[in-house]
Amino acid sequence: MRINQNITALNAYRNLTVTNNSLTKSMEKLSSGLRINRAADDAAGLAISEKMRGQIRGLNQAVRNAQDAISLIQTAEGALNETHSILQRMRELAVQSASDTNTNDDRAQIQKEIDQLAEELSRISNTTEFNTKNLLAGGLTDQKFQIGANSDQNIALSVNAMDAKSLGVAADVRGVSGVGTTSTAGIYIKITDTTITSVKLVISSTAGIAVAGGVMTITVASTSKTLNDVLAQINKYTGTGVIAGLEPGAVGTATATAESVAVSLNGVKSTAAVTGANGTVTKAAFVAAGINVSTQAAANAAITTIDEAIKKVSSERSKLGAIQNRLDHTISNLSVASENLTAAESRIRDVDMAQEMMNYTKNQILSQAGTAMLAQANQLPSTVLQLLR
Repeated sequence: MRINQNITALNAYRNLTVTNNSLTKSMEKLSSGLRINRAADDAAGLAISEKMRGQIRGLNQAVRNAQDAISLIQTAEGALNETHSILQRMRELAVQSASDTNTNDDRAQIQKEIDQLAEELSRISNTTEFNTKNLLAGGLTDQKFQIGANSDQNIALSVNAMDAKSLGVAADVRGVSGVGTTSTAGIYIKITDTTITSVKLVISSTAGIAVAGGVMTITVASTSKTLNDVLAQINKYTGTGVIAGLEPGAVGTATATAESVAVSLNGVKSTAAVTGANGTVTKAAFVAAGINVSTQAAANAAITTIDEAIKKVSSERSKLGAIQNRLDHTISNLSVASENLTAAESRIRDVDMAQEMMNYTKNQILSQAGTAMLAQANQLPSTVLQLLR
């Protein structure tokens, strides 16, 4: 019997240490719910599960990205719904004005509503935003929506400008009010031909109306005609680039004597919006006037133009609707992929609680038994004392 080295106690102590380490790990796994708490638990499994975690979080963010993209599209499409309504009303007014049951005064009132509707079209285009990004001013080009967990997994979206000028339902106003001397005061002239830089209003007995060399010649058949007669003569001929109307309250007559007045072209043009980076509007769309419906011929032409504008808006809304439906399917696919990857990652990283409880119970019993055996082993050397009596 040896007393310097208690081999039995050392063996019991070693086994008890191993059991206690296993018990500690079991408690750690049970308390965290994870099979892998550190790289030493499973180095390969940790590397694989971390890659999967990156994919899962990327997929979940891609779902949120797609949902944000749908919100953006819905905002744009909602604004275009109102744009459609405005264009339908403009077409209705153009059809009304194309009938000669209307007087010039009637058409002037119709033109006023057309002008206001055109301004509202551009206001909608200027102010429709999502997250401070303008949607309908024409600056939303090749916008990328990240809909995957990895690089370059995206779809692109462009939205065309939807202001009145871009849709073709805005006109330029060029010319001044109060043209003429006593006999023609009260007439205003809109110059729509952009090649005309100056013009003279000449009342004479020349047949027809013409604009050449900066001189517009108007026929007045007799020596005493009303201003409405002059306007009717001006507006009778198409292709001149000139439209005339009366200022409110204007009355008077026009004579056939030679009379010329220079007109300064200080009017304004309708413009589309100017955009900068990320669709930012640096200069808002402007409407000088709505599409011309002040004559039967102009209103008739306006119907076709407005039909084209309606077609443009319909095409844009159809495109947005198609992308929205695509994104709905994208979200469904991403959700399924995230679910499956989460399950795979869980099988690698998470602990089986039932199995680990079995290990914990076993280690707990072994720990108690090992402690008892170590106590017994520590008592063995004391039996040597019996030999010394």
